[in-house]
Amino acid sequence: MLGPMSAVVRPVQYEDLLRLPEHETGEILNGQLHTQPRPSSRHARIETGIASGLFGPFDLGGGGPGGWVILAEPELHLGPHVMVPDLAGWRRERLAEIPDGPITVVPDWVCEILSPSTAMKDRAIKLPLYRELGVCHVWIVDPAAKTVEVLRHEGEHWLLLATHGNQDAMRAAPFDAVALELGGWWRW
Repeated sequence: MLGPMSAVVRPVQYEDLLRLPEHETGEILNGQLHTQPRPSSRHARIETGIASGLFGPFDLGGGGPGGWVILAEPELHLGPHVMVPDLAGWRRERLAEIPDGPITVVPDWVCEILSPSTAMKDRAIKLPLYRELGVCHVWIVDPAAKTVEVLRHEGEHWLLLATHGNQDAMRAAPFDAVALELGGWWRW
């Protein structure tokens, strides 16, 4: 029997995400709804720079090894979690066909671009979930510091392979076959 101060808390449902206003993005992480405004134009520029550097050589195979599927802001349904990383990549043999709806295959690589409204969630909530789900590689991009942290899943932990700063070129796992020009990512 519920007392006068009791409340019934219902679990977060996917329909809760569908009811969000257009200017908000939502995720279900550890059973909780997390919302934030759409990314800023500066955030979008960095995301576009990273995606354009990877898409040709790794997704299309032009000037690089190919063999990857690279997507911006895919909706991932991974167990009870609904996640929307800034960028995600799958080795083509693991995601041979891109579905019209949400993707249920764990990415091989994820990139999160930090912003003041998402930094804590990206580091403290999503990064441990990516490890638990089996994501092999994560890049954490910090526009304020102009850095890219390159992480690899190693046992129960993330191993920091490198931190790249505001430099001309970066070779970073799992895309170290091609140098990526960082300078343009930070210009605005």
